[in-house]
Amino acid sequence: MSSISLQYHLNLLKACDYGLILRMYSSVRTCIFRYGSMELVATGGGWCNNVTTCLARKDTRLGSSKQMVKQVVFSGILSNKLKFNPDFYNWNRIKVRYCDGASFTGDIEAVDPATKLYFRGARVFVAIIEDLLEKGMKNAKNAVLSGCSAGGLTSILHCDNFKALVPMAAKVKCFADAGYFINAKDISGAPHIEDFYDDVVKTHGSAKNLPSSCTSKGKPSLCFFPQNMAHQIRTPLFITNAAYDSWQIKNILAPGVADPHGTWHNCKIDIKKCSPSQLQIMQGFRTEFINALSGLGAFTSRGYYINSCYAHCQTEMQETWLRSDSPVLSDKVNNSCQFTTISLYH
Repeated sequence: MSSISLQYHLNLLKACDYGLILRMYSSVRTCIFRYGSMELVATGGGWCNNVTTCLARKDTRLGSSKQMVKQVVFSGILSNKLKFNPDFYNWNRIKVRYCDGASFTGDIEAVDPATKLYFRGARVFVAIIEDLLEKGMKNAKNAVLSGCSAGGLTSILHCDNFKALVPMAAKVKCFADAGYFINAKDISGAPHIEDFYDDVVKTHGSAKNLPSSCTSKGKPSLCFFPQNMAHQIRTPLFITNAAYDSWQIKNILAPGVADPHGTWHNCKIDIKKCSPSQLQIMQGFRTEFINALSGLGAFTSRGYYINSCYAHCQTEMQETWLRSDSPVLSDKVNNSCQFTTISLYH
């Protein structure tokens, strides 16, 4: 056992012919929810943008339940300790394992007999929620859909869908950690991430599961970027992100394809090794990220906490969620959790 949180065994759900879906319950022995509040946290793991990259994931933890660990530690926002997670420690905490490679947006009926790849992530998401409803979520008074990285994007893209699936009487909020990926050009001036998302959407048939009010205005893949569709979300939404998001710096701003000579290699590993010009470029990315937050829209049901850490995913780490040495804001608030709570419940 961890000193700050318990380990949880996996409970398997067979979702028709969509594959094995893995989740973790706080009440793992019975899988019957004990409390009136539910917290679903979708895990991350990037995306696959063509048959080749999806096949590469097929026999890994990102594509096969056989490769997923049988126990994990719940820490940070998933901790069951009042001391370390005062707002959610006694909630039903459910970790949704990632297996589709498109933030649960794929929906293609045909299956290539040669590859046996199923691009049906959107159906998987619905199957998971329906199973949880049967196990007690239908009685939930509060429900939060959260996630980290690609899971954070899941919580944004599926926010209204989640709200529509749970009981009408439940108070529903969405909370994305490191899921606000922006459409920025790389250091060579190429639209690398835009092209990548375009391939993801086409490969998985994701367009039908993105907001039609967004897809009708241009390329559906542009609606994979929260800055282009988040203002249309009706359910309360909160964003936690680093302005210098380390994954986005490494894969959007300075991906390997844009840096063939490895000029950015040491900088991406340790920002103390960045040159003045590289730091200036990173500062420009920060400005672009801050400007992209306008895509959330000016609604009272929106909120965000953006810090200047060089990090990616912070809410599931005890060090950055709530600990005596956690980051503070102007020495006035103990931790970022307080800002999350203010937005989610007030």
